Amino acid sequence: MTSPILIACGHGTRSAEGRATISAVVDQLREATGLDVREAYVDVHGPELADVVAGVEAGEGVSAVVVPLLLAGGYHVYVDIANAVAERQDVLAAHALGPDGRLLDIVHQRLEEAGVPEDATVVLAAAGSSDPRSQADTAAAAELLRERWGGPVRVGYAAGMKPSVADAVADARVNGEDGVVAVASYLLAPGLFQRRLEEAGADYVTPPLAPHPTLLEIVADRFADVLGT
Repeated sequence: MTSPILIACGHGTRSAEGRATISAVVDQLREATGLDVREAYVDVHGPELADVVAGVEAGEGVSAVVVPLLLAGGYHVYVDIANAVAERQDVLAAHALGPDGRLLDIVHQRLEEAGVPEDATVVLAAAGSSDPRSQADTAAAAELLRERWGGPVRVGYAAGMKPSVADAVADARVNGEDGVVAVASYLLAPGLFQRRLEEAGADYVTPPLAPHPTLLEIVADRFADVLGT
């Protein structure tokens, strides 16, 4: 029996480095899983998800599963992706990658690799969304990081939401959290938002989560969860 197609659906970015990073993740998924993995995006550039779904040949049972390459649920998951599969009963959608403790294991690893002291204040820096479901997922991610980190953990946003990452860094200093302040990137790939983190005034800024082998494991798990395998 042929396995369903895995449609790996990212947000999209104008950054050439960011596009290359996500495309590399898709290539790694193909190699690691042996599945037919197809690349799609919900914003900025193509291939557009609706077109990729339309290109899936319908068959018996589940033909494809859309796995969001997104760290939190929100409008893109619950509206854009949901709408793209609404007319196809044979194409299903998985949950976002987060919140998941394994993502915060990557964040913790990035902090260790950067040499951030274990008692430093960490600002977990997410993209930002006005959707309360996305905000709740980011808050849950911060709680998971607090379980792994010795110092205070705050949340900051690269765009759209307050506090901004720069404000969160400044607040940590003003409120007497003496010593080192680090920004932990909770982004998948480099681009405009990562540059904003680097300009936020922290002592350390970690790189995005991709590439990392654990991401492939999480995507494969989301795919399997939908199929009940």
